[in-house]
Amino acid sequence: MSLTVFTGGTILVDPLASGAAARSDAIAFRDGVVAALGTEAAALASQPDARVIDLAGGVLAPAPGDGHAHPLLGGLEAIGPRIREASDKQGILDAVAAWKAEHPEAEWIVGGSYDATFTEGGLFDARWLDEVTGDTPTILRAWDYHTAWVNSAALRAGGITADTPDPALGRIVRRADGSPLGTLQEAAANDFLANIVPAHPLETRLAAIESATRNYAAQGTTWVQDAWVELTELPVYLAAAEQQRLHTRINLAFRAAPGEWREQLAAFADARASVDALGADRLSAHTIKFFVDGVIESHTAALLAPYADKPDEHGLPNWSAAELTAAVTAFDAAGFQLHLHAIGDAANRFALDAIEAAIRTNGPRLRHHVIAHVALLDPADVARFAELDVIANFEPYWAQCDAVMRDLTIPHLGHPRDEWQYLIGSIVRSGATVSFGSDWPVTTLDWRPALSTAITRHSHTDPGAEAWLPEERIDPATAYAAYTAGIARQALAPDRGSLEPGQTADAVWLSADPLTIAPEEIADLTVHGTWLAGEQTFQR
Repeated sequence: MSLTVFTGGTILVDPLASGAAARSDAIAFRDGVVAALGTEAAALASQPDARVIDLAGGVLAPAPGDGHAHPLLGGLEAIGPRIREASDKQGILDAVAAWKAEHPEAEWIVGGSYDATFTEGGLFDARWLDEVTGDTPTILRAWDYHTAWVNSAALRAGGITADTPDPALGRIVRRADGSPLGTLQEAAANDFLANIVPAHPLETRLAAIESATRNYAAQGTTWVQDAWVELTELPVYLAAAEQQRLHTRINLAFRAAPGEWREQLAAFADARASVDALGADRLSAHTIKFFVDGVIESHTAALLAPYADKPDEHGLPNWSAAELTAAVTAFDAAGFQLHLHAIGDAANRFALDAIEAAIRTNGPRLRHHVIAHVALLDPADVARFAELDVIANFEPYWAQCDAVMRDLTIPHLGHPRDEWQYLIGSIVRSGATVSFGSDWPVTTLDWRPALSTAITRHSHTDPGAEAWLPEERIDPATAYAAYTAGIARQALAPDRGSLEPGQTADAVWLSADPLTIAPEEIADLTVHGTWLAGEQTFQR
């Protein structure tokens, strides 16, 4: 039996509780569960087997989760050129040149994530990369992970010429003469990565996922939704769990593909069974991912009305409404949780319609389906999240008017749609469940600046900035609960999300209370330790 007692600070028991129920001055963990609070917990410190931790005036809070991320992709990104750190196009090229010089034996150069605002329209030319890569095939992912920039050698390796048609659900951006520019969007980029670029060895991928989960543990995170898993990646996760190389819990969401989902039904059920049979408490696989559409920045998000700057363009939905409904209904009947990427207002409506049809067909029961991002939502659809009991998973770090929003998103949408973005406050007021995520490596995995943004609707680096869509701000307790109670529901874990007696002992030791300090100071909170089911996974 293990016993840990925390004293000398504040215990944030439940962010949403009021009065004495919200905080305590001591807590005890026994065998992975919260055993006691207050004087009862403090009394256990005298037990001979007790490990006593002095919080030194800090705060022990329920551990946050990440409701939408790509930890394997994030871990692998760290081994390629450091293009994310570039401040302009030349910086990207310099980083690629430096990596090539350090790895002259590399047969391919693979990296992410470049900032698409460095060129007009986010379009990048293969010839720019040719200058620093020569004949080494090169592919770089944009930070949206829906777009890629390739050099001429990569185009040749993929057999892409002026005569190559766009793949279904993808675009090969072209020059005026029809030749490929070097920018690939949606399926054109993802199919290229899946079918042309050589896969990393198993040990490289294992090291990447271990590194990623260590980074999560170091910031207090104890559960992560991997929101895009191909069956080819299942062996990586199974091996990581067997070798105890996961330092946070991970739930796998297998990607359902249009035109293939009927065959995938059985394959995904088998994959879920193989994970269940392993019996690893840090790995689960009960979720199916749908990419309903693309992203606004490349005009691939599905919109109800045309783009403001492209009046003949409604976006690029990946599913027809009928096929999405059929697939959602089938996976719902098979007992899977659904996780639908929906950026545009049309995509969000399609997702809600499909879930509503599945409920109607398969009958009432408690469900925990998720629509992720909810970037652009017609106000007429806000109430449907609560009516259908759908979890709205937002990435709150995006809810600010940064360069991408100012230079790409808002011009593409026009008014009034520019004010229909990240309606977090509206969804909260509707009574629906809200969870938060990062979408790492698209943006930072760090929940602290994102929490600040949810509260202020501006960057923490500019405390005096004007709030963007201020009516969509939420209070600190509600925002933190989206990382705890909201995540607990998404994770199908009613025994997590607070530090009440009987709950699983998932906790983070912070230098200050995120609910009471100035929101701009949240990003600077120090994490002193992390506990997952009572086991310490990080210690500063």
